[in-house]
Amino acid sequence: MSLTPVLIEPLPQHRFDEVELDRYLGGHVDGYRAGRPIVRQFQGGQSNPTFLLETPNATYVLRKKPPGKLLASAHMIEREYKVQKALAGSPVPVAPMLLLCEDANIIGTPFYLMGYVAGRVIPTADLPDLAPMERRGIYRSLVETLAALHQVDWREVGLGDFGRPDNYAARQIDRWTKQYAASKTDDIKEMEQLSAWLVAHLPTRAASSIVHGDFRVGNTIIHPSEPRLAAVLDWELATIGDPLADLAYLCMAYDMPPGGPGVSGGLRGAKLSDLGVPSEDEVLSAYARATGRPGIPHWDFYKALAFFRIAAIVQGVYARGLAGNAADSSAVQQGERVRMMAQTGWEIASAAKN
Repeated sequence: MSLTPVLIEPLPQHRFDEVELDRYLGGHVDGYRAGRPIVRQFQGGQSNPTFLLETPNATYVLRKKPPGKLLASAHMIEREYKVQKALAGSPVPVAPMLLLCEDANIIGTPFYLMGYVAGRVIPTADLPDLAPMERRGIYRSLVETLAALHQVDWREVGLGDFGRPDNYAARQIDRWTKQYAASKTDDIKEMEQLSAWLVAHLPTRAASSIVHGDFRVGNTIIHPSEPRLAAVLDWELATIGDPLADLAYLCMAYDMPPGGPGVSGGLRGAKLSDLGVPSEDEVLSAYARATGRPGIPHWDFYKALAFFRIAAIVQGVYARGLAGNAADSSAVQQGERVRMMAQTGWEIASAAKN
C-alpha cells in the first residue's frame, strides 16, 4: 500500500486557469515566485477539490470549492481557512495558512492556499502495513490531538463568532436531515428511524469546544518517520459544538466492516491486540484522562449520531457523483455505503439501553 498521496492530472470538471492563478499568487503571496506552477490534483477527497502546486522555489496546496450548484452551508472553504489559521501555534498540528481568495473570478470558485506538509496519508483505520507499535503510537497521537483541540479556548484564539455553543446535537440532526433530503436518491427507512430516535434521545446537557466534524486517521498527515500526526486536514465541518460528537466520529471505525461497498479498513471483528490498535474502551478512557472527564455519557446517542451524519454526508457525495461534479471518481460507488452506514447507526440506536 502506498503511504504517499495519490496525484493525478486535474479532472476535467475541476480544471482552472493556471496562468491567472499564477499571476494572482505572484501579487498576493509573500515569497511566491511566478512562473506557472506544475498543478496536480490529490485523488481521494470527496468534497473540496485539492491540488498540489509545485513552483521553482516552493510547494503549496490549493483547496477550492467544487463547481456546480452546492448544498446550503456545504463546502465552506472560508471556514476551513479561518479555523486552521486560528489554531496556528496551538498543540493541534495544522498546515500553515497563506491566502484566502473569495473572488470566484480568479479560478472559478473561492479557494485558499496553504503550505505543503510532508508525511504519510493513510486512509483507513486499520493502518495497513505498519508495525503494531507504530499503530499504537499513531492512535495515541490521534486521541491526544483530539483532546488538545477540545481544550483550546475558541474565544481566545479568535473564534468567538465561529459557531453557536448551544444545542449542537439538535442542530446537527436538523442540518443533516435536511441535507439528506436535499440529496436523496433512494428510500432508506433507517435514516428516517434514526432521525426520529436521535431527536427523542437528545442529552439535556453537553460541553462546548471547537469540533473538527470529520476527525479520523484519513484526514490527517502522519509524520514521515514517527508515529504521530504532522497535520490535521479537511476542516470543512468544523464549528463550535459538542466534543463527544468528534470522539464518536473517530470511533465509528470500531463498528465498520473491514471491507465492503465503498468501505475498507474498518475494525469490526479485527484482533485489535494483534494489530496494536487500542480498543474502543481504551480510546474512551485515554480521552477522558486527557480532558479530565469522569466518563463518557450518552455514548450510544453519540455513536448513532455519528453514523447518521456520515450517511447523510456520503449521500451528498453519491448525489454529486451522479451529477458528475464530485471531487473523486469513486463517488458513484458510494450508494451502497449510505445504506450500510444508516443500518449500522440504527443497530446502535435499537440496542441502546436508554
